Amino acid sequence: MRVSRNSRLIIPYLEKTYEALEPLAYPLIRFTAGVMMIPHGYLKLFGGLDSTTAFFKSVSLEPAYYLAVYIGALEFVGGILLALGFLTRLVAAQFIGLLAVATFYIHLKNGFLWIKGGYEYPLFWMLVMIAILFKGAGRISVDQSLPKEF
Repeated sequence: MRVSRNSRLIIPYLEKTYEALEPLAYPLIRFTAGVMMIPHGYLKLFGGLDSTTAFFKSVSLEPAYYLAVYIGALEFVGGILLALGFLTRLVAAQFIGLLAVATFYIHLKNGFLWIKGGYEYPLFWMLVMIAILFKGAGRISVDQSLPKEF
């Protein structure tokens, strides 16, 4: 294994490994972001619609039932689509809207820390979704195999 003499790495022998794995970095982020949303939607759609609807009503988000169904479907189906890299920008844009409401309407009043009900977690995921919106699906995706991307 040949290592560049001008490598900026502390451990230069890792250079080839990093180069080989770099193309997987973004798909891993996009896939993980999608997969992380799926359980939230699953719980809402398959047993939690009543409690989600009640919560939405309690914070004046109406029509609460339809929003609960939409958010559950977005998190569940949209999470799957995002993980696969299909309709990636469209899905990411919808997640940005959801997470903006969660960040600024629901959690902002509780301060920053997530463990205190704060906006840390939804803000982080909103920023990830903004990055995904800007980047698109990337090379390892269903969108890549389509003639046009959203």
